[in-house]
Amino acid sequence: MRILVYKRTHPGDPDNGGCFGAEDCMGAIRARRFDAVIGVGGIGAEAQSHRIDGKLNWIGIGPRRGRWYGRGPLLTFDRFRDFGTRGVRLASLAPVFARRVYGRRLRHLMSDSMSETELREVEEILSLARGAPASIRVSPFRRWQFSNRCRPICKPVC
Repeated sequence: MRILVYKRTHPGDPDNGGCFGAEDCMGAIRARRFDAVIGVGGIGAEAQSHRIDGKLNWIGIGPRRGRWYGRGPLLTFDRFRDFGTRGVRLASLAPVFARRVYGRRLRHLMSDSMSETELREVEEILSLARGAPASIRVSPFRRWQFSNRCRPICKPVC
């Protein structure tokens, strides 16, 4: 399983329904091939102001690529779990992996470059979303105006 992990600085992307790319975050990175995404809070001032710093924020398993939006495709997931500000501190959940993520100035990484120990910890993190419901799906037809940009409307999966 190929896994994308990235540090985020603010909430809102993915949106409440699990539409990753709603605010065009991570741009072209969303176009890469992977089987799961783990979003963790950065440790800077902006992440601290949103109370997501150093925490597990969200997990998406089984990405479904939608239409291109901004710099990359919109993604929804077969399994999506959003922890918001209630996420567990990454250092207590996966200490070796947390040292890698926060010990360097990286913005994202792929599982291809992880050690066996880091991969075991990441698999444990993914297990927290195994029974989660699917995220929304993106409507290819309807849009609404937001800050002079078209933004997709996402609907619940039927």
